[in-house]
Amino acid sequence: MDLSIDHNSQLPLHAQVETLLRKLIELPEYKNGNLLPKEVDLSKRLGISRNTLRQATNKLVNEGLITRKKGVGTIAAKRNVVTQLESWHSFTQEMNEQGVAFKNFEIQVEKVQADQKVADFFRIAKDEVVIKLVRLRGSEEGPFVYFESFFHPRIGLSGNEDFTQPLYELLENDYSTVPVRSSEIIRAQLPNAQIAEKLMIKEVDPILVRERFVYDPGNRPVEYNIGFYRADKFSYSIDIKR
Repeated sequence: MDLSIDHNSQLPLHAQVETLLRKLIELPEYKNGNLLPKEVDLSKRLGISRNTLRQATNKLVNEGLITRKKGVGTIAAKRNVVTQLESWHSFTQEMNEQGVAFKNFEIQVEKVQADQKVADFFRIAKDEVVIKLVRLRGSEEGPFVYFESFFHPRIGLSGNEDFTQPLYELLENDYSTVPVRSSEIIRAQLPNAQIAEKLMIKEVDPILVRERFVYDPGNRPVEYNIGFYRADKFSYSIDIKR
C-alpha cells in the first residue's frame, strides 16, 4: 500500500491521514494483529507533525478501530459491532416511533471536567468544563437503560434546558446544532456496581453497552454518549445492505 498523502490538496492533512489509516487497518496483515507503523516513522514518511498524526489516530481510537498499548505500539482492534446507520434518532424518538411507552426515573445535569476520552473526541483540552447529562429511563416495570451524555462547549448549553424533550430536536431548535451523523460502538459486558444498582440487576448479569459519537454537518463533534442497557430488556437490530 502506498503510504502517502497530498500536501497540495485542500483536504486537511489530518483528514487524509484518517482515511489512510482506515484503509491500512483493513489490510489482512493488520487485521491479524500486527503492529501498525510507529507514529514517529509514519509521521516522517508522510511529512507531517506527530500532532497531526495523533489527531487522526485519536479519532480511530475513539471509534474503537485501533488500540494503543503502552510500550508496545498500535494495533487494529478486534471488531465489535460497529456501523454507521442511515437513520438514527434520539432515544425519545426511537421509543415513540416503536410505540413503546417509557418513563424517566432520573435526569441530572452538571458541569464537569472532560476526561481524556471526551477531550480527545471533542478536540479540547483535558479538564475543560463540559455539560454532562445523566438519564435513567425505562418502563413501568423498571429502568432498562442508563445514559451519560457529554456536549461540546461550542453548543452553548447552560444545563437549565428541558431534557425531557427529544434531545436532538432541542439542539436543533434552540441551539442551531444539527446532528447528522452517528458513529457507534456496541459491545456486551458485565456491569460495575453502580450500573447494576441503577438498572436493578446483579453484577453477573450481562448488559449491552452502546457508545455514540455524534457529529454536525461540518463533521464537528457534538455529543459523546454512552448507554448501558439491560440485555434482557433490549436488543439491537441492524439492517445492512450490500
